[in-house]
Amino acid sequence: TLEDVVGHSFCVLKAVKFCGTHVNRLSVSEKRHCFLSVCRCPPSSDLAQIEENAGQRLLDMEQEKMQREKELESLEEQLRQCTAKSQITDSELQFLQREFESLRNAENELEILQSEVEEDTTEVIPSAVYVAQVYYLITKIKWEYDTPANILKGVHYGADLATPINIDTSSRSRVDVSDQLWGFVSTEW
Repeated sequence: TLEDVVGHSFCVLKAVKFCGTHVNRLSVSEKRHCFLSVCRCPPSSDLAQIEENAGQRLLDMEQEKMQREKELESLEEQLRQCTAKSQITDSELQFLQREFESLRNAENELEILQSEVEEDTTEVIPSAVYVAQVYYLITKIKWEYDTPANILKGVHYGADLATPINIDTSSRSRVDVSDQLWGFVSTEW
C-alpha cells in the first residue's frame, strides 16, 4: 500500500543518515545489513513483493490513464460531431423560418387580393347582371357566353319569331356587327 511505500522511504532516509559516514568503507552485504537493521525492513523477498505490487499498481494506473485518455478523445469527437449537427440544424431552422415568413407574406397578399376580388364581385357582378337584364329587356337577345371570343352567338326573341344569331366578328367590321344587332331591336314602343 501507499503507507508501506512511505514507511520504506523513511527507512531508507534513516539508514542513509545512520550509515552515511561509513557507507564508503562498508561492503555491499554490510550496507544491506545496516539498512535492514536500521529500518527494521522486511526480508528481501517481502521487499521484492512490495516492489512488484507497487510496479503492478503503477502499470494498472498507467493503463487506466490511457483508457481515460481514449474515452476523453471519444467524447471530444462526439462533441465535435454534435456541434456540427447543431450548426446544420440551426442553419436549416433559419432557412425554414425565412421560408415560413415568405409564405406568411404571400398568404397575406393573397388575402388582400381575395378581399379585393370579393369586393369587386359584390359590386361589379350584380351591376353586370343588372345591365345584362336591361339589355335583354330592350333587345330581346339572349346571349350564349361559352363561345370563342370572336364569335357572337345567341337568340333574338322577336314578337313572332325566334332568330338565331351567329356572327364572326373577325371577318366583319364593328359597324357592320352593330348595325346587324340593332336591326333586331324593335322600334315600336
